[in-house]
Amino acid sequence: MYLYRVRINIILIKIKIMQKVFLITLIFITIFSCKSQNKEKMKENYKYTNDLIHETSPYLLQHAHNPVKWHAWNDKTLELAKKENKLLLISIGYAACHWCHVMEHESFEDSTVAAIMNEHFINVKVDREERPDVDQVYMNAVQLLTGRGGWPLNCIALPDGRPVWGGTYFPKETWVDQISKVAELYKDNPEKLKEYAERLTQGIHESSLIPLNTNKAHFTNDTLEAAVKKWENSMDFTHGGRMGAPKFPMPGNLNFLLRFAVQDDQEKILNYVNTSLTQMALGGIYDQIGGGFARYSVDNKWHIPHFEKMLYDNAQLVSLYSQAYLVNKNPLYKQIVFETAKFVERELYNDAGAFYSSLDADSRNESGELEEGAYYVWTKEEIRKVTGNDFDLISDYFNVNLDGKWEKDKYHLIRKGTDKEFAEKHQISIEDLHKKVKHWKNILLAEREKRARPRLDDKTLTSWNALMLKGYIEAYTSFREKHFLEIALKNAHFIINKQMKKDGGLYRNYKNGKSNIDAYLEDYATVIDAFLKLYEATFDESWLQTAKQLTDYTYDHFYDDESRMFFFTSDTSKDLISRKKDVDDNVIPSSNSIMANNLFKLGQYFENKNYSRSAKTMLNNLENNILRYPEGASNWLTLYSNYVGEFYEIAISGTQAKEKLKEIDQYYIPNKLLVGDVKDSNLPLLKYKFSPGSTSFFICIDGACKLPVENVEEALKQINIHF
Repeated sequence: MYLYRVRINIILIKIKIMQKVFLITLIFITIFSCKSQNKEKMKENYKYTNDLIHETSPYLLQHAHNPVKWHAWNDKTLELAKKENKLLLISIGYAACHWCHVMEHESFEDSTVAAIMNEHFINVKVDREERPDVDQVYMNAVQLLTGRGGWPLNCIALPDGRPVWGGTYFPKETWVDQISKVAELYKDNPEKLKEYAERLTQGIHESSLIPLNTNKAHFTNDTLEAAVKKWENSMDFTHGGRMGAPKFPMPGNLNFLLRFAVQDDQEKILNYVNTSLTQMALGGIYDQIGGGFARYSVDNKWHIPHFEKMLYDNAQLVSLYSQAYLVNKNPLYKQIVFETAKFVERELYNDAGAFYSSLDADSRNESGELEEGAYYVWTKEEIRKVTGNDFDLISDYFNVNLDGKWEKDKYHLIRKGTDKEFAEKHQISIEDLHKKVKHWKNILLAEREKRARPRLDDKTLTSWNALMLKGYIEAYTSFREKHFLEIALKNAHFIINKQMKKDGGLYRNYKNGKSNIDAYLEDYATVIDAFLKLYEATFDESWLQTAKQLTDYTYDHFYDDESRMFFFTSDTSKDLISRKKDVDDNVIPSSNSIMANNLFKLGQYFENKNYSRSAKTMLNNLENNILRYPEGASNWLTLYSNYVGEFYEIAISGTQAKEKLKEIDQYYIPNKLLVGDVKDSNLPLLKYKFSPGSTSFFICIDGACKLPVENVEEALKQINIHF
C-alpha cells in the first residue's frame, strides 16, 4: 500500500556559512536528524498532529493529522486506557479501503466529532494488515454482535480490551449518536457494560475452540465428491466464480477445483474453472491496459471492479494461471501471468527485492478530488485523442459501449471474446491484431500515467511477499522464464536477510529499513510453503532445510498441545484478550491449512512421523467443517486430496537432474512432491539413488519406489494421472 504523502510548505532558510566546523555540523544534523526535522515541520504545517506520526504504516500515517487523538495499538496505549479508566475506541482498516477513507472524511476529520471521541475514549487506530491478530479478535466480536463484518471495523472495549459494542461503517450522525450512548452508559452504569463484556469475551473464546477429533481418520473420495457436489449449488457456470454479485476471484478455491477436475476427470468442473479464469481475464476486474487484478467486481460479470489492487490477490492469481496453463496451454493464461508480473514489478516492487502491499481504489480526478477508479476509466474523447483512426476498432475490442460503461461519460475497458474471435470478426490476422493491441496498450498506458496515480501502500508484509514469491516460482516452472526465478530468489533472500530474527523467528512487517512486529502463523506458513516450492524449482537443499527450521520454530511457539492445531499468535504475544486459531480458508487460505499442507510434505521429505501425524490430525479435526461449508475449506480439501488416490514422490538423481526437472515441470501433476540432486544426498528420498553415469527418475509412494527410468515419458507412464 501507499504512504499517504502530504504537501509540506518548505521554508527556505538562507544560511551564511562562516566556518568549516559549522558546515560539518550542519551536514551531520541534516543526515542524522532529517526524520525528526520533517516531523517537526509536519507538526508546524498541520493544525492537528497525533501519536500516529511516529508510525510507519501508510494507513496509520493517513490519520496522523486528524483532530482525533489517535494512538497506535501497543502496551503504552493499553496502559494509558487503564490508567485513565477510559474506554478504548478501536478503529481498524487498511490503506486501500475506500469506505475507511469515507468515514475518515466524514467523522475523523471533523473537529466536533473528534472532541466527543477525545473526551470519552482512548482512540486506537489499527492497520489490519500489520496487526491481523487484533483484527481477528475484534472482527469476531463485531460478527457476534451484528452477524456481519467488514472494514472499517469499529469496536468499543473496556480499558482491559474486552469488547462491548461495535460495527463497520457508520455515517457521521449515527456514529456520534452511538458512541455517545456507550460513553454515557459507561459513566452511569459501568457494571452493566462489564457484565456484557464478560459474556461477549466468553463467546469469542468459545468461537475459537477447535476440539480434538479422537475418531480415527478415514478419508475417502466419496467425501471429496460430496463436498464438491454441495459446492456446485453456488457455482456460476455461465460467468464463473460464485453466483451473484459482488464477485471475488478466490484463487484458492479455483486451485483446488482445478486439481479435483483433473484428478477425478470431472469435465463439468474443469469447464467451470476455465470459464472463471477466462471471464476474469477478459473482464474489467483485470486491468486490460496495465495488467494486474482488482480486488473484486461489483457486478456478476466481472465487468466493473472495486479498483483497489492487492498484492495477495495478484500473487495467488499468478500461481493459479501458471498452473492452469499446464493443463490446456491456453495462450490467454500465459499472457495474464506475464502482464500481471510486469504490473507487480512496475507498481509494487523495489530494488531491495521486496514487494509493496497494495494500490488504493481512489486517486485524484481532474478537480484534484479523491475519486474511486479515476486513474483507470476513460471518456471516448480521451481514447479518440490518442488512438486516432483506430478508435472504432479499439472501441469494439475494449467495449467502449454500454457493457463497459462506468459512470457519467466514463468507460472502463473490458473484453468479451478471444483474440481469435475478434480477428475473424474484423477479418484481420491474429499477428496483425496482436501488434495493434500491443500498440494500443502502450499508448493508453503512457497516457494514463500522466494522471495522478493511485495511492500506494509501500509497507512490506512477510506473508504477502511469500505468496508473491510462490507466484514467481510457479511462473518460472511453467514458462521457464529465467527472469521469474531471478525475482523469486531476490525476494527469498530479502526474507532471509531482513525478516529473519536472530532467534530463528520472523518479523511481520518491513518499511524504511525497519521491522518491528513479530510474525504470525500466517507469515511462517506462507514462507515455509514458498521455500518448499523454491526447493522443488531449484533442488537447492538450503531452502528445504530453512523451511524445516521455521517449522520447528512454529512448534516451539505456536503449537497447541490440546487441540494439536496452531495458534495464530506466538506464545510471546501477551496483549490480546483471546489467542485465536485461524482455520477458515478465505481469499488467503487459513494459516492452519497452509501449515498442515506443509507438514504433509515435510513429513515425506524427512521421513518425520511427527510432521505426518500432525498433518493428518489437523485435517481430521476439520473434516466436519469441510463438509459443512466446502467453499471455506478449499485448502483443507487440497490436503484431503493427498490422502485419496495416489500421492507421488518424484526423485530425480544424477548429474542431469536439473535438466530432467525442467522437462517434468511442463506437466500438471498436482499430487506430487519433487526431490532431486546432481550428487549423492542424505535426504531420505534420495539416499542410495545416485549413480555417476546416469540420471534417473524414481517414482515412489510412501517411500516405496518403482524401478528407475531415465526419461520423462517412462516416468509419466508410472504416474497414474489423467492428462
